[in-house]
Amino acid sequence: VVHQYIITASFATGTHMNDNPFFCRPAGSRQVSRQAGRPTYSIIYYYRYFYFILKLNRAYTTTDPAMLTITRLITPTVSSCLSSLRCISSLAGVYPPITTPFNPDESLALDKLTNNVERWMDWPLRGLVVNGSNGEAPYLSLPERVEVVAAVRRAVPSESGRLVIAGSGCESTGQTVELSNQMATVGADAVLVVPPAYYKGLMSVETLVGHYIQVADSISVPLLIYNVPSTTGLDIPAEVLIRCAKHPNIIGYKDSSGDIVKIATVVSQTLDNGFEVLAGSSSFLLPALAVGAKGTVSALANLLGREICELQSLVDRGLYKEAEILQHRLLGPNASVTKDHGVPALKLMMDVYGLYGGPCRRPLLPLNDVTAAKVKQTFIDSGFVAKE
Repeated sequence: VVHQYIITASFATGTHMNDNPFFCRPAGSRQVSRQAGRPTYSIIYYYRYFYFILKLNRAYTTTDPAMLTITRLITPTVSSCLSSLRCISSLAGVYPPITTPFNPDESLALDKLTNNVERWMDWPLRGLVVNGSNGEAPYLSLPERVEVVAAVRRAVPSESGRLVIAGSGCESTGQTVELSNQMATVGADAVLVVPPAYYKGLMSVETLVGHYIQVADSISVPLLIYNVPSTTGLDIPAEVLIRCAKHPNIIGYKDSSGDIVKIATVVSQTLDNGFEVLAGSSSFLLPALAVGAKGTVSALANLLGREICELQSLVDRGLYKEAEILQHRLLGPNASVTKDHGVPALKLMMDVYGLYGGPCRRPLLPLNDVTAAKVKQTFIDSGFVAKE
């Protein structure tokens, strides 16, 4: 009955399930299986497909009593399924990729993490990104990465409406799936997946598309692709992003390359897919918003989250001159805690701003006194003065 309803709705709306392999393919399978001459669809794809028809306001309408009855019967089930799958209506907003606090012996300082999260929740942030580059994720064990996500989720109740997005990318597809599902189990709303890059010379378009689709097929939360060539040495081609955007469980990507042309291209080519782009730095947030990005995952938002939210608000309200002025003020501080001095500078300034930065894990070292003074002065010169 569900099959007949959705196929009927598909033809009525001009949205054909058979034309989209992501809806025809059962979860975990690369081929369309057939029974009695027709495709066998995974139930997750039924629910997601039905959702997208409704989301695009193209739901099949009829006066047929039988079809109306089916609609009434299926809608609560679809809603329940979507709730369990933690579907996200929009990613729009500002997210700090939060730091991971350590004690002096480099053990996890989860109490300090909770205190930081409580501070961040006072700001108009859309959510938090956990286990990203600024979270020193490569220096955490896999159990620690899950433990940090669980601690953040406890401090950010689901009913708050704030998203917890967890970095789960690993070098193998299988390990990425396993870690993603573990993070989903402890409360992640979505996962952010960096590409496998150890064998970067072999990461062709087909390889990357296959990797992301298999992960998306195998997890219960939405997936965001993470393009960060400065760290991975691999710049994900726009073709990969555009093709992956057709998958119902791949909902967006974070771009840290600063390539505004690529961002504009992906936005323009994925408008019908509900696929959203987040700028990977506040240094190019204004131009990214201008070409269709929906927000940012910004290291500087750990410190200046309110100001970065204000920048996006100014753009939303059409106050572009004011947004331009604020964007210019953010450039120096952003550079000082990212490309210039990285996580040690970010943690230093968190201590200055009354949050807990604390030490990094080795081999990262704290800044020397001269560099630390230079970083602090950059914030003062930009008009962001914090009293120690």
